[in-house]
Amino acid sequence: MSGEMRVEGVGKAYRVWGSEWMRAASWFGLPTRPREENWVLRNVSFTIAPGEAVGVIGQNGAGKSTLLKLITGTAQPTEGRVTRTGRVAAILELGMGFNPDLTGRQNAFHSAGLMGYTQDQIEDAMPGIEAFAEVGEYFDQPVRTYSSGMQVRVAFAVATAFTPDLLIVDEALSVGDSYFQHKSFDRMRRFREEGTSIMLVSHSLGDVKALCDRAILLDKGTVLKDGQPDEVIDYYNALIARKENELLAVEQSRSKSGWVTTRSGTGQARVGSLRLVDAATGADVALATVGQKLRLVLEAEVLSDIPSLVLGFMLRDKQGHVVWGSNTWHAQQVQKDVQQGERVVFSLDFTCRLGPGSYSVSPALVSTETHLVDNFEWVDNLIVFDVMNAGLPLFIGSNWLDGTFAVERFTGNAAGALDASNTTAEQ
Repeated sequence: MSGEMRVEGVGKAYRVWGSEWMRAASWFGLPTRPREENWVLRNVSFTIAPGEAVGVIGQNGAGKSTLLKLITGTAQPTEGRVTRTGRVAAILELGMGFNPDLTGRQNAFHSAGLMGYTQDQIEDAMPGIEAFAEVGEYFDQPVRTYSSGMQVRVAFAVATAFTPDLLIVDEALSVGDSYFQHKSFDRMRRFREEGTSIMLVSHSLGDVKALCDRAILLDKGTVLKDGQPDEVIDYYNALIARKENELLAVEQSRSKSGWVTTRSGTGQARVGSLRLVDAATGADVALATVGQKLRLVLEAEVLSDIPSLVLGFMLRDKQGHVVWGSNTWHAQQVQKDVQQGERVVFSLDFTCRLGPGSYSVSPALVSTETHLVDNFEWVDNLIVFDVMNAGLPLFIGSNWLDGTFAVERFTGNAAGALDASNTTAEQ
């Protein structure tokens, strides 16, 4: 059975009643009015199709945790409904459902049993659960002796011991170490390839870009945006800056090549033009070659007096991963006391060491090392260029390493060759 989920007009309100009689009357649908009513979710609707991976993002207090409780059935919606098909595995709050006095193995049996698996199925899966969790002898120790990372390891191992139709993962994975995070995401990618539907709630925007087909942005209990991950995440970043800086409206557009341009800022300084040119000839470059000397040239227009002006550049690949980024703050080239009407021309020379593919440049005009203090203008993916390998040996990946192979061949046994090598080194 394939996993599918529908969230239709879901809302959740926490209410304070004037008396227990009024609360009881509300259970039977009698006309009552609560003394206080606080809606934390309202009119939330979306679907997750079979085999689709969807990321849910948003700031703290946006309603993500409440939405998870409604989806997994640990809380009931005040309005709307949630429907799911297939077998669901969920990893929510840290240690949720674990008895601290039971061992990891006993909790694994208990949790898998609640998921609907038989004793024989769990016993067959237990060696794999123990091996994946990698907590050693602690697997047979009480969970109260576990670190938070160890709890996550066991919880994830149990929830993914059997391939689910729908996998729901909360922020809990962020507690684990880097090794286990990579291991977990490899398993989730495999599930996705096998047709499992995935709902990932995370503050790690890179994880959402890497794993998900869609992203949903929750803000103040409503769905603010639902679309492709790059578009939703860039909008989210601009929204955060807007809240910090009282910015102008966030503008978005998608080019024919598929890249999304997101523009936000106060407008005190703006990008007049941005060009990628050959460093030697000054000719515009749309297709760069590996090893080519390039130059980014940005002309900034200043619309009001600015005590401090900083330019930052960010290069990203087609998947939205940051390849490189820096700014004139870190280069100690901050422009002080820039006056209204001035034009400031920045240039950045670099050698193209990128691998073949498509890349974008995102400029930001700010006042310090971050856009959260003063964001004059930030433009995601303002220009896009391609890179090809025209004259270097074939390589794969997003970066070219200036490396050369060295090969030595010896006659005779390996030990003799090693002795000769050591003798040479000592002379």
